[in-house]
Amino acid sequence: MRRRPGTLLPLEAAIIDAALRLRQAGEDRFHGFGIAKVMADGEAAGPLTAHGTLYKALARLETAGLLESDWEDADAATAEGRPRRRLYTVTGSAQLALAQHRQDSRRAAPVGRAAWETP
Repeated sequence: MRRRPGTLLPLEAAIIDAALRLRQAGEDRFHGFGIAKVMADGEAAGPLTAHGTLYKALARLETAGLLESDWEDADAATAEGRPRRRLYTVTGSAQLALAQHRQDSRRAAPVGRAAWETP
């Protein structure tokens, strides 16, 4: 099954939703492992099956213009004794895409069995 251009996969919608929740909490930028933790702790635990899946989804979202990213300062990472992280921010387009995804999901919700039965 192919997806229509411009639509979000459930994992992509969950990433955007978690990123927007982080932004509401005052964190404008996030890194992959950090968003994975937010997703695992929240309602979106289901869509994330592996971190490789997450990073591929982050790349797709960035290519689509729904996320922007840059590398953090190398000196800050070295001072903390860890590798540099790619930091992401959500774009305004991501908010619109998430709203559209939610609207499409509501429209596509399965109809109850009674609707298919004939009297």
